Amino acid sequence: MECKSLRDSDQEIRGFNVNYFMISTDTLADNRAFAEKNAASFPILSDVAKSVTAAFGALSESGYAKRWTFYIDPQGKIARIDRDVAPQTAGVQLVQNLEQLAVPRLTR
Repeated sequence: MECKSLRDSDQEIRGFNVNYFMISTDTLADNRAFAEKNAASFPILSDVAKSVTAAFGALSESGYAKRWTFYIDPQGKIARIDRDVAPQTAGVQLVQNLEQLAVPRLTR
């Protein structure tokens, strides 16, 4: 549901000057199949070693990545962590958070 919500909000998200992606602890092959099945419009990165997920404190006790969204500013600092992501509305939440963080919009 989260992937589909982000996909469905893709046009609005791409209106901001941002790059976005998911990180999963699944294998590259599993992520590729998942992305194709759900028509993901953004990259899904594979962290099989779980090193990135652990470094960000987002590794659950069961070994999976938590459903957290990290907003990293242009200087590379974490501007916000959304630890309460609702899969059904993740795309809408992302757009709202980008607006609250005053992320610049792209000019067309």
